[in-house]
This record gives sequence, structure tokens and C-alpha cells, in this order.
Amino acid sequence: MKTTAVRLYGKNDLRLESFELPALKDDEILVKIISDSICMSTYKATIQGSDHKRVPSDIATNPIIIGHEFCGDIVEVGAKWAHKYKAGEKFTIQPALNYKGSMATPGYAYPYMGGAMTYCILAPEVMEMNCLLDYKAPAYFYGSVSEPLSCIVGTYHAIYHTQMGKYDHLMGIKEGGSMAILAGAGPMGLGAIDYAIHCDRKPGLLVVTDIDQPRLDRAASIYTVEEAAKNGVKLIYLNTKVDDPVQLLLGQNGGKGYDDVLVFAPVAAVIEQGDKILGYDGCLNFFAGPTNTQLTAQFNFYNVHYNATHLVGTSGGNTADMIESLEMIADGKLNPSGMITHIGGLDAVIETTMNLPKIPGGKKLIYTGISMPLTAIDDFKEKGMADPMFEKLAQLCPDGLWTKEAEDYLLAHAAPINV
Repeated sequence: MKTTAVRLYGKNDLRLESFELPALKDDEILVKIISDSICMSTYKATIQGSDHKRVPSDIATNPIIIGHEFCGDIVEVGAKWAHKYKAGEKFTIQPALNYKGSMATPGYAYPYMGGAMTYCILAPEVMEMNCLLDYKAPAYFYGSVSEPLSCIVGTYHAIYHTQMGKYDHLMGIKEGGSMAILAGAGPMGLGAIDYAIHCDRKPGLLVVTDIDQPRLDRAASIYTVEEAAKNGVKLIYLNTKVDDPVQLLLGQNGGKGYDDVLVFAPVAAVIEQGDKILGYDGCLNFFAGPTNTQLTAQFNFYNVHYNATHLVGTSGGNTADMIESLEMIADGKLNPSGMITHIGGLDAVIETTMNLPKIPGGKKLIYTGISMPLTAIDDFKEKGMADPMFEKLAQLCPDGLWTKEAEDYLLAHAAPINV
């Protein structure tokens, strides 16, 4: 079976190549990848190469496939797994395998398994760890963004609170409490807003900040104050590009500190801002993964000692988190379309990945079987003046949100990838 893939050979060395996959073994599964969304973690692996903790040291001679947020169809099942999986079934995966203590992960460490490819061989450990997940949602892109959503779900579950005089941690956010999501109008922040107002354990007050007003306006148009109120959450969008953002934030909570603070930017000033707004027993979750290995910030240890403030960091979810996100998508409780702002084909992956921090907007969604430059959904209408395909796509995304109908049309009409 021939596949076309984006492979990492070293720091900033990505190549789009076609090659033959090895014969399928009895304990492997062959899949066709339809969609893969590009994660900032892939950018980090690209610029760091083998210095990245998940990337092997020999990629110059044994390159790996990038991409870990993928979804598609099962093509062929090895004999060992024939009782559990069938050809033709849709799938997605939880890439955080945690296999026998190894950090090896699809998209970082495997020569034939990653999201930025047309056909992929799933290694046996994916199935052994129950990380190959049955997928029921109607559109493929939901499966791709269910992985970043699972990271958000894991963030909420990893937060904890304490009890005076006891040593048991109460896991999860404080139900009915106050929560702030700092730098929260980016793609992952949008997912966190969606989850906060639709999950079973909700805050009573949710304050979302950013310093980019257009991003805040877009967030407010997708996840509205009215929708949050229907679910018992007071939602406030706040531009903190002011002289004293800490006092502005505390003022939204009656002058009190917050129970839960999520930091979605790896910036020392934002981390310190989060520390300063923590209330008694407040938990700060540092979600944003830095590229700077020397990132430091000041933290008030007087409050750690006397006010029981504490810090946790999460970098991904587990399989249970992934299943929860898939179930909430299938039930219509979560709408991750708001996270997606750009669409492209496999031939757009290299340039997009290399320039990811410079490209505005949210998640960049790739359809691996097609050829298409990365294009903002907001630009479909303008491009449609010269290209009927984009004209139709604009009609199928009337609110600027990617849809199943747009996906179906694109897969049927876009030029196939040819390398």
C-alpha cells in the first residue's frame, strides 16, 4: 500500500513524500486518514527535532510522521484484532498511549503512524491500550478536534481542591464557583468555554480574558452569554489590555479571588496575573505548553502557605477524557466547529506547521487526501468570486463555522493529493 505523508527528518526539516508501507502484520491495523488538525505541539516537535522529549534521536535516517489529531476509516484489520474491529468502521485515536511508561506517541515517534498521511499503520500498542476508539459522529472533523477537546476535559478533571484538616484532594473544579480563563479566546480557550458551560460540573461565574478584541468578539458570538445563562453560568468576556488587569478581574468577582484559574498562554505576565487573582484554596492550571525550556514566573508562596493556593499543569487527556469528549459531541452538547478557522490539504501541512504561531485564528484542519492551500473560512466568499468550489463552501459555512455539509462537498470536489 502506497501512502503520502509529511515526515520529520530533523529540526525544521519536514518533507512531503510518497512511499510504500510495509506489509500489514497480524497485530496491526491499516487505516485511511481523512482529517487531521494541526496542534501547536507539532510545531514544537518540528522546531526541536530530536531535542523534543517524544521524538527519537535517529530521525535523520528513520523519519517520523507528524500529526496526532486524526480521524478516518478502518481499511484492513490484522487477525489479532478481527474480533473487535471491522473494515469500514470510522475511528479516531487517543494518541497519549502511555504504553509501558514510554513517551512514544503517534505523530512524534513512529515511522508509519501519524496524522499527516493518507494511509497509516496503527501499531499494536494503540489497540492494546484501548486507544483506537469507535467513532459515531456524522463528520470526520469532529473526530480530529475531539483530541484537543480531550486535553481540555483532562484539564478540568486535573484541577483539585483541598479540605482543611484533611489530606484528601477533591478532584475537579469547584462546582458553582468562580473561574477565570486567561488568554482564553484562542482555539483551545474556545473549547474550554464550550466545555465549562455544557459539562456536568459547571462554574457559577466564568470570566474569559484576552487582549485581542476581535478574538473576544468572535468568542462571544459563538459561545454567547445567553447560552451560558441557560446553563446556569454567568459568562463575562473581558479585555485585559488595561493598566491594572488584576483589579479589573477581581472586580468581576465582587473583589474576591477566583476558585479556579486556567492559563492558556505561556507568558510569565499572564501566569503571574493568574496567581494574583487566586482566592482561598484557589487552583491555577497552567495549560499552555511553552517552547521556552527556561520559562519562569513569580508565584506568591505566602498564599501557598496561608491561603492554600496551588498549581497544576496538564498537557493532555486520557482515554476516558477522549471518550467523554466524543460522547458530548455525539449528544450535541459540544460544538467544536468554533475552534476551526482554516482548512487545507496535505500539501499545506509543511508551510502551515512551520509558521503556525504566525498564522492568526484557531485550529487549522487538514484533509489529507486533497490538495488545497491553507485557507481561512472567512476568505471563502472572496475566493469564491474566482473559484466555484470556494463559492459553494462559503454558502455551506454561513456563520463562518465549518460544517458537515462543507466537509462532504470538499471531499467530493477538491483535487486529490498527488506527490
